[in-house]
Amino acid sequence: MFQLKKTLSIFAAFIFCAQFFLACSDSSSSVDNTIEPQPTSSVPVELQSSSSELHTSAGIADQLSSSSEAVEQQPTSAETVQIYRSTKDSAGLHTFIMNDSTGLLVYSDLYLNYPADSFLTDFEIGDIVTVAINGYDTLEMPVVESAYDVPIAGFSLIALRGYDYLVMSVHYGHLADILKIKQIPVPIEVTVSMKEKGGFLFGLEMRNLQNMDYYVEIYPDLSIEEFANFREVRTTGMGKNRLYRSSNPVDPGLGRNLYADSLAKVAGVSTFINLSDSEEFAKSCSSFDSSYYATQNIIFLSLPVYFYSWQFEEGIVTGFRYMIEHDGPYLVHCTFGMDRTGFTIAVLEGLMGATTEDLQADYSKTFSNFFNVVDRMHVALNEQQVGFFRDVVIRNMRTVYHAKGIDVPVTEPIDWAAATEKYLEKLGMTQEEIAALKERLK
Repeated sequence: MFQLKKTLSIFAAFIFCAQFFLACSDSSSSVDNTIEPQPTSSVPVELQSSSSELHTSAGIADQLSSSSEAVEQQPTSAETVQIYRSTKDSAGLHTFIMNDSTGLLVYSDLYLNYPADSFLTDFEIGDIVTVAINGYDTLEMPVVESAYDVPIAGFSLIALRGYDYLVMSVHYGHLADILKIKQIPVPIEVTVSMKEKGGFLFGLEMRNLQNMDYYVEIYPDLSIEEFANFREVRTTGMGKNRLYRSSNPVDPGLGRNLYADSLAKVAGVSTFINLSDSEEFAKSCSSFDSSYYATQNIIFLSLPVYFYSWQFEEGIVTGFRYMIEHDGPYLVHCTFGMDRTGFTIAVLEGLMGATTEDLQADYSKTFSNFFNVVDRMHVALNEQQVGFFRDVVIRNMRTVYHAKGIDVPVTEPIDWAAATEKYLEKLGMTQEEIAALKERLK
């Protein structure tokens, strides 16, 4: 992830989004590489690629800022020196991903050799661009100032004035791993073109309502179930009294645990899938010993919020196998019951034949239950705001499935069951296991 601590506005954005966009996160995080800004040139950068160049966390800014001088140097040996030049034309900006002297990729974020100031003469913060990475993939992402400006699992192209490069990143993830870029023997060519002018401006505005509160009195228009983010999953194909979701039933950090625990007891939940906590942490919570939760089947998975990672993939498979081995009703939760739970529930819904509308309606409900507390009072999200979150779940499923080689059609109707079965097979589940899981949820 890419944190920028030099300016107050970026620091504020980090604190703000870490509190709410990372609502369902645990202590896992990617490496924090803070890079000092360097003066930029107003012309495209040219770089001499040679085996003597090495980009380190301490020196990448200096090396990139001096790269235009590098092209003027003459080779001192018979070694062939290849020159790479960033250019612009009607097709967009043509640049490349930097590498180190060994050809190994040092950073999980991908650095583009083009100064942000020059880039921002043709593109603006809030634009959505298409990024074609030669030999790997083509992605769509907004132009932003921080990876935290986009929802969890979202791609972004970071352009911060004063920097001699751009950064391709993903909120809670490693873009190099997603693209399966392990080595860069020569710089990888990248083309950036406009997809939608100002297409993410509303998304940037949405950061301002990512606020919630601890006390039930702040949410007078919500039921206790809604306040606890507790509900039965009743999407197409899902059996009655089979699957539930909620915020954390034992962690008191959100002020909702006692409500979630008592509602789970009323529903007769027999098996809990805890995506966020270790067993040690859960049992350290003051309410654990006296909870209904503690008397039932529980698996503690302690998963990162990084949906593309092998840890998350192996974790949800472990959770699904636990469901196969234990009786329902089942309840899936993380901390908020929002990000990890939202994605995991969407996978189960998709497996059982949910429609796109089903997935969107269930996923967005959580955000309506939590967000937009104004002057210590919860205000219902409007239709456009809810629509933003409806789009997030479909984008997440498309991009995560795509990273495993499964392309979901862009037009309806979408066969989410077929796509999800392929996804689970890619994660290592057998057809027999998938059939058994479906049988448990019928």
